[in-house]
Amino acid sequence: MTADYAEDLDLALELADLADTVSLGRFRAVDLDVRTKPDRTPVTEADLAVERLIRDRLAEARPGDGILGEEFGTEGDSTRQWIIDPIDGTANFLRGVPVWGTLIALAVDGVPVVGVASAPAMGRRWWAARGMGAWTTASAGELGASYAADAASARFPGARRMRVSGVERLADASLSFQSLAQWRQAGYLDRLLTLSEQVWRDRAYGDLWSYALLAEGLIDITGEFDVKPYDLAALVPIVEEAGGRFTSITGEPGPWHGSSLATNGRLHDAVLVVLADDAAEA
Repeated sequence: MTADYAEDLDLALELADLADTVSLGRFRAVDLDVRTKPDRTPVTEADLAVERLIRDRLAEARPGDGILGEEFGTEGDSTRQWIIDPIDGTANFLRGVPVWGTLIALAVDGVPVVGVASAPAMGRRWWAARGMGAWTTASAGELGASYAADAASARFPGARRMRVSGVERLADASLSFQSLAQWRQAGYLDRLLTLSEQVWRDRAYGDLWSYALLAEGLIDITGEFDVKPYDLAALVPIVEEAGGRFTSITGEPGPWHGSSLATNGRLHDAVLVVLADDAAEA
């Protein structure tokens, strides 16, 4: 399995390098062009430029693969599909908040097997491929003393392997819920509040940052609504290769169901029970 996706991961990391050059060059630019899409969400010139650049490179390197991107839709018909969010956290990007990044995934037969999340304004990157583990640019000091020396990577110099936490009880867990408005609009706010009363700590870190913190073992649960495959696909292998579990709020695997629940795995079933319809009706 490792050999199957090594070259695809290398390509995804190359694409992230290209994307970072463009996006970081326009971050906090005073003349940044910002428009509103038909769905009333913002899009910047950087979103469009990054996705065009990635599509052009994929056309050269993987001409037979399909592409799904936030800004330019679906292209090609293949069992292999690259899924791109050129700037996840556009609202942060246009306000000058550094929590944003490019998400690049490869899905095979609908299953995300390669994922890269690159946040250049934070100086951070996270990546994974099926059977190859999950990695980050964080130093051993940033990840903590529990990360053994053998977590360093020979294949990825300077990178550190990630592991989810070992927390086993909701009462000891740290939760990130992304946005209260999302949960309210989905009709799940009461269940979120119930969950928040059962955990140790709750915060809304938001966007790709929550999943990165989960993969690093720094929080234990995160979930959100009103999300598309390009918001989630790259994060699935990162969470799973770090030892976590990734489903929808109602337990379906993958990034295709409009919601997400990612945990350290140990807590997943307990969280699903709290968020279930029958739990709300009891």
